Amino acid sequence: MLNKDSKIYVAGHHGLVGSAIWNNLLSRGYHNLVGRSHKELDLTDQVAVRSFFDEERPEAVVLAAAFVGGIMANSLYRADFIMQNMKMQCNVISEAYAHGVKKLLFLGSTCIYPKNAPQPMKEDCLLTSPLEYTNEEYAIAKIAGLKMCESYNLQYGTNYIAVMPTNLYGPNDNFHLENSHVMPAMMRKVYLAKLMHDDNWTAIRRDMDKRPVEGIDGSADNAAIEQVLAKYGIYNNKVVLWGTGTPLREFLWSEDMADASVHVLLNVDFSDIIGIEKYSSVHFGAATDGAVDRNHSAGRGGAIPSLGEIRNCHINVGTGKELTIRELSQLVVKTVGFEGTVEFDASKPDGTMRKLIDVSKLHSLGWTHKVEIEDGVQRLFDWYQQSLQA
Repeated sequence: MLNKDSKIYVAGHHGLVGSAIWNNLLSRGYHNLVGRSHKELDLTDQVAVRSFFDEERPEAVVLAAAFVGGIMANSLYRADFIMQNMKMQCNVISEAYAHGVKKLLFLGSTCIYPKNAPQPMKEDCLLTSPLEYTNEEYAIAKIAGLKMCESYNLQYGTNYIAVMPTNLYGPNDNFHLENSHVMPAMMRKVYLAKLMHDDNWTAIRRDMDKRPVEGIDGSADNAAIEQVLAKYGIYNNKVVLWGTGTPLREFLWSEDMADASVHVLLNVDFSDIIGIEKYSSVHFGAATDGAVDRNHSAGRGGAIPSLGEIRNCHINVGTGKELTIRELSQLVVKTVGFEGTVEFDASKPDGTMRKLIDVSKLHSLGWTHKVEIEDGVQRLFDWYQQSLQA
């Protein structure tokens, strides 16, 4: 059981979700938090991760760090998406176990589910048919991560929980056009197209200085800025978006995701998920000297025939609500105050056509979302504009 003095390591605490989890923990009175930037700690470096755990010895770990991006980034950097994520997960989870961490929360993604999974997607549809090709590597890495948590629990009696959030958006979102997700990319494109129509080059240059595109910042001349923005479908009073606009997507405000994550971290144990009381009263391998007995594996659910097969122990986190990409664009257009045109390029990929998750397990564990999409889009645009002034 964690208390207000427990040392909690949040990996990825500067990111979209990690920063929100950090702030949520602080708001609940958990002040003994540990974070390292990527420059301070490269999670793909096994020796560096081990040294960090030797030094800090956290009681709990939130693994929110990941190598992420949208369809374009997933297509261009396939090797990076599987290797970087696998290295980070293996290093953090193995060192957490070696150093006796009491509780670990692993954050994945609902892209783990098959491309043609029945909708809404329940946790038990995992690995039932092929994945969406455009994000296959990232999905495989995240599946491996949740299976690591599940397997450590079954073999060593640990208490590692995996949560799979739907599409997230919110403060500290990534608005860089080359590798951002659908909502922030769409919002920035619409905003810049509006500024071009308004001939507001001061604001355009401020935006480009804050987040250069392919090395082009606000110091470039108008023609160079227009040329690079056109590559991303941004024109004077017109925006061109990828795909047909028909795919359905579910979106969750990142601070809601953080609240759900902290709720699970503090209140949900592995035994709650698999429905077995006193699954493991001792976290085997949690030796105070960092040594572990890898042959001692009480609590091995998979080794007890009467329990059957224990799998799909992860938890979906979302709203259970969806809208089309076209409807999202209309909401963004209204929020930004854009009066131009939005076109869809059907020659570009749509990705998975529908990705709605079943959140009944999460609801049964005592949490539901609070921020609806209309309010969330306005909040995101407000944050984005404020970020340009910083």
